Amino acid sequence: MAGRAQPSGPAGSGGGAPGLLPLLLLLLSAAAIIPRGDGQNLVTEDVTVVEGDVATISCRVKNSDDSVIQLLNPNRQTIYFRDFRPLKDSRFQLVNFSNSELRVSLTNVSISDEGRYFCQLYTDPPQEIYTTITVLVPPRNLVIDIQKETAVEGEEIELNCTAMASRPATTIRWFKGNKELTGKSEVEQWSDMYTVTSQLLLKVGREDDGVPVICLVDHPAVKDLQTQRYLEVMYKPQVRVSQNYPLQGLTREGEPLELTCTAFGKPQPTDMRWLRVDDEMPQHVVVSGSNLLISNLNKTDNGTYRCEASNAVGKSHADYMLFVYDTTATTEPAVHDSRAGEEGAIRSVDHAVVGGVVAVVVFAMLCLLIILGRYFARHKGTYFTHEAKGADDAADADTAIINAEGGQNNSEEKKEYFI
Repeated sequence: MAGRAQPSGPAGSGGGAPGLLPLLLLLLSAAAIIPRGDGQNLVTEDVTVVEGDVATISCRVKNSDDSVIQLLNPNRQTIYFRDFRPLKDSRFQLVNFSNSELRVSLTNVSISDEGRYFCQLYTDPPQEIYTTITVLVPPRNLVIDIQKETAVEGEEIELNCTAMASRPATTIRWFKGNKELTGKSEVEQWSDMYTVTSQLLLKVGREDDGVPVICLVDHPAVKDLQTQRYLEVMYKPQVRVSQNYPLQGLTREGEPLELTCTAFGKPQPTDMRWLRVDDEMPQHVVVSGSNLLISNLNKTDNGTYRCEASNAVGKSHADYMLFVYDTTATTEPAVHDSRAGEEGAIRSVDHAVVGGVVAVVVFAMLCLLIILGRYFARHKGTYFTHEAKGADDAADADTAIINAEGGQNNSEEKKEYFI
């Protein structure tokens, strides 16, 4: 303000007019003994800032009476006295000054800047309130260590993700693809910093090959900080047998048959062979790599044909059940279901055999119904006639005959004549 002398900095704080130095020293001495009031007329807020960013401190007066406002650091050194900065730290810059507010920015914040900053208002009695600066430090490094670079399906592997030197301690989350997994975390504290290591135990299968495992950091100072490793899983071959010819219809006697074996694994299968289960391979069968060809089928070719494939991890197989029909056969063909097997073959289902079994069962049921019908027809119930009525009560045989004859005579009274 015009005509008003500006207060100078305290001794050792640098700058200021020499004539005003005693006055400023007096004010600072008084500030050091100002009792802390309830701050009823001062307003401020706590500040949370990421290391290296800018923190803004605001001291506001609700009902201004032109009293002096000043800002002190955690060591109670004056940063700003009104709009004058006695402190030599140039990272503090005046943003706004008026009778109702003193706003100061602090650039390139470090952990050493954390603490309480005091706003003072010279009233009667003096008032003081503090604001707390909290400095957040994001993890400086995020690393995934994997126990084995290459795993075999069925194995359990260990992965460790480490987030170093953060403040506060970070939370680590695990994902396999889009599925979240649960790990076990340990926290170590070094001075004011925290290092977190999370361990994940994962049982891998062939479906996990090439899938990313992601370590993601949940921390207030950083967003979307993550690192990932791609799983490499070796697994046994997956084998499949397909029928190239005939494409549809029966495998008839005298016709050709062509089968193809395909196998996928990691590493890729290097050894593939055909064999006939429980019997020798017919001499007229031609095997060329993954293909099996029978140019002229006959009934001696019936049986199960197996394709085996192996790699460094193990061996797998798939089976094809062959049934050769007569040339005149018109029934539906058997369904050959050839899929990979590790313990044994998966047998196919012959619909003709199933149809025969059903026919036998139906015939047996019809025979049973006929027998039951005849039985019930012959045993409908017990019937009584009026022949020799009264003979049962006779004392001897002669009397019984007489009574019987009487009964017959009576029956003659009720004759019917048909013309």
